[in-house]
Amino acid sequence: MAVTSSVIPSLNSTRLGSSPSPSSSTRLSSTTPSLHFPSRTRVLRIGTSRAPPRFLPVVQAKKQTFSSFDDMLANSDKPVFVDFYATWCGPCQFMVPILDEVSTRLKDKIQVVKIDTEKYPEIANKYSIEALPTFIIFKDGEPFDRFEGALAADQLIERIETSLKVKQ
Repeated sequence: MAVTSSVIPSLNSTRLGSSPSPSSSTRLSSTTPSLHFPSRTRVLRIGTSRAPPRFLPVVQAKKQTFSSFDDMLANSDKPVFVDFYATWCGPCQFMVPILDEVSTRLKDKIQVVKIDTEKYPEIANKYSIEALPTFIIFKDGEPFDRFEGALAADQLIERIETSLKVKQ
């Protein structure tokens, strides 16, 4: 069973918005993935402490390499939900298990991608990312909807589904 949750481990040599330069500090890394998924099931408590624990399945990332972010967006066969995050951002870390759940539940509707704004600042700049986490839904390679801030899984799924229905 293919899972559509993705990590962009490298966006090889293409830089966005400027001419190529091998010595540029904005050159995209090709060595380190931006997110490590847990190797076992997580217990996530949502609500009161009296609520039973909620078990989330382990989601394995589908690791892919693209020549550019634009190439990845253009070649996607379904809308791409992009989470712009940073490792130091508390709300962004809160969203990790939620995005795993969203990816699993909406696997037939969207592809979930995480972009570390510290590793890919040129992509963050191109889309004017000023708050974290910021979520952008891309359709046919273009920004389709955008919103910011941490949400519960059900709220996030409702927002994504509403956006895709309303704007089709």
